[in-house]
Amino acid sequence: MRTNFDQLLDAGCHFGHLKRKWNPAMAPYIFMERNGIHIIDLNKTVVKIDEAAEALKAIAKSGRRILFVATKKQGQEVVASHAKEIGLPNITERWAGGMLTNFPTIRKAVKKMSTIDKMATDGTFDNMSKRERLQITRQREKLEKNLGSIADLTRLPSALFVVDVMKEHIAVAEAQRLGIPVFGIVDTNSDPTHIDFVLPANDDATKSIEVIVNAVCEAIKEGLEERKVERADEEAAQAQADEEAPAPRERRQRIRKSAPKDKSEEAAPAEEKTEAEAE
Repeated sequence: MRTNFDQLLDAGCHFGHLKRKWNPAMAPYIFMERNGIHIIDLNKTVVKIDEAAEALKAIAKSGRRILFVATKKQGQEVVASHAKEIGLPNITERWAGGMLTNFPTIRKAVKKMSTIDKMATDGTFDNMSKRERLQITRQREKLEKNLGSIADLTRLPSALFVVDVMKEHIAVAEAQRLGIPVFGIVDTNSDPTHIDFVLPANDDATKSIEVIVNAVCEAIKEGLEERKVERADEEAAQAQADEEAPAPRERRQRIRKSAPKDKSEEAAPAEEKTEAEAE
């Protein structure tokens, strides 16, 4: 399901910031000014959402991962629920500096959670004092809060979806440094220069964030479903090919029948004929 103009209008996606807070780089996406507030051109927003949705669908269809980032209060629950529904990693609590540029260290922190879980089940906790167990448990809870949603992210993501590019400027800078494309909801006070897929819209209203995130997640879901269908077709085709292929024993027999006779066998009749002529 794709979003349309009326959905964006009802969600208040067109409301920008005060004119005095605007970023001149957003001028191409501003429709007009009303009561000192910039109004975003939703016709361009619709086009940009469709472009981003198609690109995200292609990424999901290829089996690559997309990381959602929304640490501002208005987008936390929306992003967390939608990303969880389609099984994609997300950051909604706090962006740890170096999460992309220092990814191996982040992976070690994630593995630390698994180590603590193992300690709780193999009896290691029984040999610790109450204070030590409490410290380790608190450490586990802190790691789960900040990194639990990316526990299954074993490699760098292929794309970043950001709700507020100005608030998440560190995440955007890291992605830009690593060449990871950024899809971002950009309000009139933000700089769209370094965003690969700009989604001009109100990034301060939950409804606005909801309608845009829902649109891109639906596209991603379509890509994942198409990937499943293609893989199922490939497996079926491979299974059919295996059934039609001759068994190893049959192949060996065919090879033996088609192989040329041994030269000694071909020479034997000629020798017999020579002896007969001599008699």
